[in-house]
Amino acid sequence: MPANNAKARKRTAKGTTAGAARPAGSPAAGSTRAAQAKPGAIAAASGKANAGKAAHQVRRTGMSTNLKVTLGVLAAALAVLIGIVVVNRDSTPTTVASEALVRPDSHRLSTAADGKTTVVEFLDFECESCLAAYPGVEKLRAEYGDRITYVVRYFPIASHPNAFNAAHAAEAAARQGKFEQMYKKLFDGQNAWGHNQQSQAAVFEGYARELGLDMATFKADVASADVDARVKADATDGESLGVQGTPTFFINGERYTGSPTYAGLKASIDTSLAS
Repeated sequence: MPANNAKARKRTAKGTTAGAARPAGSPAAGSTRAAQAKPGAIAAASGKANAGKAAHQVRRTGMSTNLKVTLGVLAAALAVLIGIVVVNRDSTPTTVASEALVRPDSHRLSTAADGKTTVVEFLDFECESCLAAYPGVEKLRAEYGDRITYVVRYFPIASHPNAFNAAHAAEAAARQGKFEQMYKKLFDGQNAWGHNQQSQAAVFEGYARELGLDMATFKADVASADVDARVKADATDGESLGVQGTPTFFINGERYTGSPTYAGLKASIDTSLAS
């Protein structure tokens, strides 16, 4: 019996040792390697997929960048082309319809005997550039006299607070035969009354008194709808002719595009007289 018990204990010990070597439920060695290999394979496949996506994204990004660059170049080229067209359109002399350029009631400071050369100026009495051109214009008028017809048209700029009132004053004076005299007074005194936010009606009335105008008639004309319509009619003609600023000159129907200086205007007038 003791010997049998000893053998039984040995068998029990061997079974226990074998069980300890591989716990219940543990996979075999081959199964463990297979299980370890699966995550690696999945990771490799995932890496390939991600690499493919990244390459596709790079291609898409590259295409998108190239497209943006191409569109940008085309837009820039189009902008330059438009700019060239606009500049050429604005700088190219244009011949305009005479009926809108000189009306029967337009104010002529001189009239050419042969009617060969006509200079038309669209002006604003409150315009600083018109004032800068004024001495040269007066010099030209004195020099050429009745060899040229010189016509003045109203084109008051809305941003000039007293431009319309000044034009009204000139037109009211014209109705008493004193347009040229008022024209000169308005420019000679522009530095005193120009670009003042307050009404300069009193200043213009002072000029009218100095010219010996009938003041009741002058005041009534300045405020009249008829005078207002006359001034606006000139401005409307100017707009139809493409006038955008002042001074704008036309010589024999052709828009003068040079600098509004004595020398520049004289050269164009001489060319017209010689033709």
